Amino acid sequence: MRPTRHAVVLGGGLAGTLAAAALARHLEKVTIVERDVLPDGPEPRRGVPQARHSHLLWSGGARAIETLLPGTTDALLAAGARRIGLPSGLVLLTAHGWMRRWPETQFMIACSRDLLDWVVRRQALAQPGVVLRQGLRGVEPVGTAERITGVRVRDEASGETSVLEADLVVDASGRASRAGRWLTDLGLPPVHEMVVDSGLAYATRIFRAPPAAGKDFPVITVQADPRDGRPGRGGVLLPIEGERWLVTISGTRGGEPPTDEEHFLEFARRLRSPVVAELVEDAEPLTPIHGSHSTANRRRYFERLRAWPDGFVVIGDAVAAYNPVYGQGMSVLAGGAVAIGEILGRHGLRPGTARRLQRALARPVAGAWKTATGQDVLFPDVVGPRPSSVDRLLLRYVDRLFETALSRRAAAEAFIDMLTLSAPMGRLIGPKALLAAVRGPAAPPPSEPPLTADELTRARGTAGNAP
Repeated sequence: MRPTRHAVVLGGGLAGTLAAAALARHLEKVTIVERDVLPDGPEPRRGVPQARHSHLLWSGGARAIETLLPGTTDALLAAGARRIGLPSGLVLLTAHGWMRRWPETQFMIACSRDLLDWVVRRQALAQPGVVLRQGLRGVEPVGTAERITGVRVRDEASGETSVLEADLVVDASGRASRAGRWLTDLGLPPVHEMVVDSGLAYATRIFRAPPAAGKDFPVITVQADPRDGRPGRGGVLLPIEGERWLVTISGTRGGEPPTDEEHFLEFARRLRSPVVAELVEDAEPLTPIHGSHSTANRRRYFERLRAWPDGFVVIGDAVAAYNPVYGQGMSVLAGGAVAIGEILGRHGLRPGTARRLQRALARPVAGAWKTATGQDVLFPDVVGPRPSSVDRLLLRYVDRLFETALSRRAAAEAFIDMLTLSAPMGRLIGPKALLAAVRGPAAPPPSEPPLTADELTRARGTAGNAP
């Protein structure tokens, strides 16, 4: 009788649960090891302080999750999440001006990160063979530079250690991952790492939405203009479950947002448009203001190592973490989890599969990395390498396309496809997008936020001074 094929996943967050869902289709047993005791509902957890801030699940990521866990989108919507058409449901101030609300071509799922994690975790744990062990910390993989055979874990309550044997160990432990050190301890060379840090900081508060706003109120986003030579400041109003508005304000180094009552809305009023502040200035605050500075773009190039141990894979923020303002992290890791399932389905756990998996996980990272770092390097006092001449040429083209997207639908569709990870980066230089960029803008952008009269009326229901 063939022995049970077993995988251990380090981390019970979104990356870990999606990886477990992919593995469960091809292995008999998957054990998720999580150091925290996870909540039984959509509540905050100690190990994910950044979950308090705005998170966007783009359509590319939602489709990837649906591939792994059918029915998840419906479960999210049933729990209060919202499906928002794009760009029709997006009021977006780009560096070049307000984007027109073209008819829907893609969508996003809007909800709190706590709700998203809880629903996905519940779906994943319902899969045959998936087991969650809480209160355990992954200490180090067990094995050699050629083959990992398990992982040493520590019980957080007793301090006792033990070894979980596994055919595959997946590190989904996030930004704090020690995978690079583990590999060097095994005798492998250091992993090349790149950091681009604009010093971005976040401050977030949740407000009660006006009763009349309804479930179809759009997402409001005010982006910074990296060309003006000043710290980049932005803001997002995200309608989430429970008839609430989650408001996040942000600023790069030298322009960090305040976290005190007196100055939170004042900062929002001084953005390139005061629309976010005006919508919530009379709304009831439901939470304190929470800040975060864990926003640097950090990429570890595991796929470049010439040798890679069988039985070990790194996924999610442990591979690449991005400035959250672009909202692509969750969708990227969902695409990576799909790649894990596809490769295991074709190759099984034969020698060389882990290396093949690690290289495949790098592919969905590349586009999101260029999107995030391509803008961040333009802000003052950024820490990190400057763009190459090729990168600068690409940035100029993309900047032209984004400007054109404000008034030409073909460019807008290419932009939204790329943003939502629904098409590869090559879509930006497809025939229609290229022609639109060559032609340039067809008209000036709207001078005011493109909110409809009905939306403004509903927002004024209790919010007082709407724009």
